[in-house]
Amino acid sequence: MSLFPTSHRPTGIFDTSIAPPIFRRCRPLAVAMIAWLLLLPGSPLLWAAGPGDVDTAYPPNASIDQVRQLVDSIDPVHPRLFADAETFSSLKRSIADDPLRKTLADAVIRQADWLADTPPVRRQLEGRRLLDVSRTALKRVLVLATAYQITDNAAYADRCVDEMLAAARFSDWNPSHFLDVGEMTLALAIGYDWCFAAMTDDQRQQIRNAIVEKGVSLPFETKHKGWVRATNNWGQVCHAGLTAGALAVAEDHPELAAKTVKNAIDNVTRSMHVFAPEGCYPEGPGYWAYGTGFNVVLIDALETTLGTDFGLSHCPGFDKTGGYLTMVTGPSGETFNYADGGSGRSPQSCLFWFATRFDQPAWLMGETQRIQSYAESVTPRSAARSSNRLLPLALIWQDDTSPGDTANSLPLNWNPGGDVPITVHRSSWDPQQQTFLGVKAGSPSANHGNMDVGSFVLDADTVRWAIDLGAEGYHGIESRGMNLWDRSQDSDRWTIFRQSNAGHNTLVINGQLQRAKGFGTIAKFDDKSATTIVDMSDVYAGQAESVRRGFRMLDDGSVIIRDELSGLKPGDTVRWGMITKAEKADADSTGGGMLLRQDGQSLRLTIDGPDDAKWQVIDTATPRSEFDSPNRGTSMVAFESAAGDDGSLAWTVHLVPGSTGHDQTGQGQRGPTSPLDRW
Repeated sequence: MSLFPTSHRPTGIFDTSIAPPIFRRCRPLAVAMIAWLLLLPGSPLLWAAGPGDVDTAYPPNASIDQVRQLVDSIDPVHPRLFADAETFSSLKRSIADDPLRKTLADAVIRQADWLADTPPVRRQLEGRRLLDVSRTALKRVLVLATAYQITDNAAYADRCVDEMLAAARFSDWNPSHFLDVGEMTLALAIGYDWCFAAMTDDQRQQIRNAIVEKGVSLPFETKHKGWVRATNNWGQVCHAGLTAGALAVAEDHPELAAKTVKNAIDNVTRSMHVFAPEGCYPEGPGYWAYGTGFNVVLIDALETTLGTDFGLSHCPGFDKTGGYLTMVTGPSGETFNYADGGSGRSPQSCLFWFATRFDQPAWLMGETQRIQSYAESVTPRSAARSSNRLLPLALIWQDDTSPGDTANSLPLNWNPGGDVPITVHRSSWDPQQQTFLGVKAGSPSANHGNMDVGSFVLDADTVRWAIDLGAEGYHGIESRGMNLWDRSQDSDRWTIFRQSNAGHNTLVINGQLQRAKGFGTIAKFDDKSATTIVDMSDVYAGQAESVRRGFRMLDDGSVIIRDELSGLKPGDTVRWGMITKAEKADADSTGGGMLLRQDGQSLRLTIDGPDDAKWQVIDTATPRSEFDSPNRGTSMVAFESAAGDDGSLAWTVHLVPGSTGHDQTGQGQRGPTSPLDRW
């Protein structure tokens, strides 16, 4: 059974194209009252049916008066955020007959049981952040409130109220780092709304006051409003949290609710512009899950309480971004984790929202297995922590749609464009036979950017061969007084191995950094030949005149990488490197071939190029500096070559998976070693 019989959500409270979910959520009396009021001469609601109707085009342009009237029309009955009583009633009936929903519901209830004896959160900063405490509170509140709604067990509501009251008694929610406020406000908004019936008047007042005084009112009454116009994930997270808080208490603070909604719809677009044109995300898949997950929270909070998202879901690229995680996930199960983030992937509640909303079941590829793995892995310790904090919302957003035929609905080669260019190439969608290549262009100066222009990740035979080490821990760097967030050329950020080009699968000229303000462009992308060429000249300005790197995936799943450099000084040394978790790396007698072995599979690398280019293995596991983290189990396979008198260098590296049958000799399908201009 599906809670949502169609793949659409309401686009406007009086839109004649409103889909069935809005009628399910509207109480008959409320609908009748609105219809009656519309017929009255001089009705204050007449604007909604005429020229003043809320425009759902993007970007939003609703006036504050229109927002006020929508807020004033909110049904004061709780719950109403994301789900109402009827939705929860349908959910309870569906759990027994829906194996996936039952798996997740059982995991939620187990965690709620474990939380019974866990002390509530305490106000403990980690450096300048309260963020982990806020996230932990959100995880616990959502788990407990969900368990209460699907079981009617008041003990879960009581424990949820204890968690909220503990947070409400904090002196503040650390507004100097406003993400902390955003997540804590969302936590109390959901708990207040979903456990409203189980609370006393005094408990409601304490929690309501905290939502307003420690959260929603701050950008209007204090200096803590720098985040409001944020262009990164901060805007998505903070506007979502504060809007949910404002809508939860709207009947008591209608003007504050209207101002908060108006503030959100006018400004979150600064963060959402990055989805254009094809749904890619500049901060990588880890931050996509964060920023986009909260973006969906914002939209769904607006729609379930006001009946409209004011056009936010019509943002260019937003209708495609639900496929982003699928496109950047390889057959190893790991993501193409450019920017600051790890390569692991966990289930995401918002994917169910996207798949239902835009009728794209292929975007759910692998989510059933991820939820099952998650359910099997939960422990009392993990229940008390912040991981997968939004996942219970999947119970509401899940449709009965199963993943479709991905081979027919998703491309093998993908060039989504956007502020931070990447490309993806696949040999097929069969994970057992798939080679996966992710290529990074763009600039180190992008938000959460690294000196990774020209870097790549590679999967073949279900193994991640070429890896990205991921982000360095923020607190460890900041606690040393280092400025992790300065992106100028001399920043502390670039002294960190994982942030530098020396710690990525790209080129290093004479041991120098890439240019922080430089930009690598996708000079060529060809779907038919599975080709990407990145012009990296700008990020190596001052070191060489021209630096280009080409990638091509061949029909048998082999990959070739060709580099061409000119304008070097004679004798300049260029290093080619690829970081791997291969258990064994053996160079052949000539030094021109390298055989990697991992998890029973193999990958052969062969150099076509200068005679001085010989494979070597470089230790990347041992920290370079006291502030670098160890990278256990990793090494870099690399070679160096010196420029001749003409100041140029060129080579082609062939990467041949074992499944081709040519990994021992490297004599499989050979790609072009001709100049990139002929590709």
